[in-house]
Amino acid sequence: MIFTEYRNTFRWIMIAASFIIVSLILWKTYEFFQHFKEEERVKMENWSFAQTDLQKMNNLNADMGNLPLKVITSNTTTPMILVDSDGNISSFNNIDETKAVDSTYVKSLIYKFEKENTPIQVKQDGKIISTIYYGNSPLLNKLVYYPFALILIVVLFGAVIFFFYRSNKNATQNKLWSGMAKETAHQIGTPLSSLIGWTEILKSEQVNPEYIVEIEKDVDRLQTITERFSKIGSIPTLEVADIIKETIDAYDYLKSRSSKLIDFEIITPSGDIPVNLNKQLYSWVIENLVKNAIDAMKGRGKLSVEISQLENNVKVSVSDTGKGIPKSQFKKIFEPGFTSKKRGWGLGLSLTKRIIEDFHDGQIKVLQSEINKGTTIQIALMRAV
Repeated sequence: MIFTEYRNTFRWIMIAASFIIVSLILWKTYEFFQHFKEEERVKMENWSFAQTDLQKMNNLNADMGNLPLKVITSNTTTPMILVDSDGNISSFNNIDETKAVDSTYVKSLIYKFEKENTPIQVKQDGKIISTIYYGNSPLLNKLVYYPFALILIVVLFGAVIFFFYRSNKNATQNKLWSGMAKETAHQIGTPLSSLIGWTEILKSEQVNPEYIVEIEKDVDRLQTITERFSKIGSIPTLEVADIIKETIDAYDYLKSRSSKLIDFEIITPSGDIPVNLNKQLYSWVIENLVKNAIDAMKGRGKLSVEISQLENNVKVSVSDTGKGIPKSQFKKIFEPGFTSKKRGWGLGLSLTKRIIEDFHDGQIKVLQSEINKGTTIQIALMRAV
């Protein structure tokens, strides 16, 4: 218990630490982005000063010197457009020349640049002689997506941890259910042995043989249940068996003990269909499906079991005329804990799915269902070679 408490505390500490680290990284990335953006603005302001000096030197026919030209030619990454006081484009830099001839394209760039950065006014003697519109450099544009990429990595990492934790939790739960199943089989075994002994005593006491037969049927039933629980907790052994016979045996047992208001029907092909089965677990599957169908009809309606064979597989369909299943729940009904009943653990269909898919390498699904009309659940198994 103490270990579990410490483990949960450690888990929350790790989550909080991860959140803080990611927040710091995002904040520092934002600071770096703003710092880099400010440096680009300083670079463009220096470019405007160099442009002013260059304009003065041209007006005075003086020697330009190397510094203004060097500053102006140093911009090789930041896209910019220089517009004079009359609104005409004086020059542009780091923009596709083939597109720059299109005035509509240039105007859209100016509009875009004005949103990205505040334009810089070039002044001479207090008078605005031109305006610089500049956008973000390619490197700065790439940095914009860096926080999103970081968040995506964190989300993916968190998803991996979540699924690992979930699979580990499911594995623990499976071990728990397996242990409970084996323990249940062990607990049932003791009174079952006693019942078998009492049955033999009743036979010697000349009790009505019909009573003995019914008691023996229920004792056999308890033995079957014990075998089922002992096998669900381990990998069961499969053997070649006739699926028609095994289906009919499980079907007939429930038919004789169900409401007479239910119209039972079973449709099977002629001959045998060999399938690799664990008889006890397969009969459990049929009983679960038949019981669910009876519950869905509230003890009144028509229940049909149909076996059909194809070239390589065999299909067993259980149909009822009950309340039906919404399409959104076709897969959910096989999840552990899902139940529409007021009383129930929601384990019957999840165990059925595990028996068919994990132990028999088959498939089970809701073939069709309509609200207040009925449902058909189908099992598909490979035929024995």
